[in-house]
Amino acid sequence: MTRELFLQDSYLKEFEAAVVKLEGRELTLDATAFYPGGGGQPPDRGALRIGPVRASVVDARREGGRVVHVLDRPIPETVKDLRGELDWERRFAHMRHHTALHVLSGVIWKNFGAKVTGGQMRADRARMDFSFPGEWTTQVVGEIERLTNEALAEERPVRVYELAREEALGNPDLIRTQINLVPERVKRIRIVEIEGLDTQADGGTHVANTREVGALEITGHKSKGRQNKRIEFVLA
Repeated sequence: MTRELFLQDSYLKEFEAAVVKLEGRELTLDATAFYPGGGGQPPDRGALRIGPVRASVVDARREGGRVVHVLDRPIPETVKDLRGELDWERRFAHMRHHTALHVLSGVIWKNFGAKVTGGQMRADRARMDFSFPGEWTTQVVGEIERLTNEALAEERPVRVYELAREEALGNPDLIRTQINLVPERVKRIRIVEIEGLDTQADGGTHVANTREVGALEITGHKSKGRQNKRIEFVLA
């Protein structure tokens, strides 16, 4: 098992860990701050090093309870411990966009009763799909942008905690996020709550307060079907 340090501290930029398994350019550690991707958030990048040995982490993925780091070059099999360093600018950009997606989700749900059907983020942009029951106009998109920026400017705290599976399944605020899709083997579910606005089951990384997100600008919107809509945005 790999201890996933990012679940407890999204702001952890560096860490030390022991090598558990090394096969060519693929490496498993006993702990990591590298997010392995999921939920629309890309895997982290960065570097692992000790003394003169250094390799870039170009990808990461989950395999069962392990996080596998993919390196740009093999490292000596004699290496037993490594220091990890995240590409922090890229990670922090993902955190800002991820929290912005949750704020956008909360605004659309509270004001228009629309459920999220998908989302994806990059370091410089993001998109969200949702089932929108009403008329889809430029005026509606402008209103969504205005309401989202108002919510971001209210400096709402972002809390991360766990709930027992049964309690989470009984929470009406979580039903719309398809919490039932979380595998049965997961008995405690990680929750990300934006105070007074949005509560979701989520395994990604987020900022601690919406003020860190900045302002959102919708750069594109389209219909993906009779009800499914898409919004694309960037952050200032």
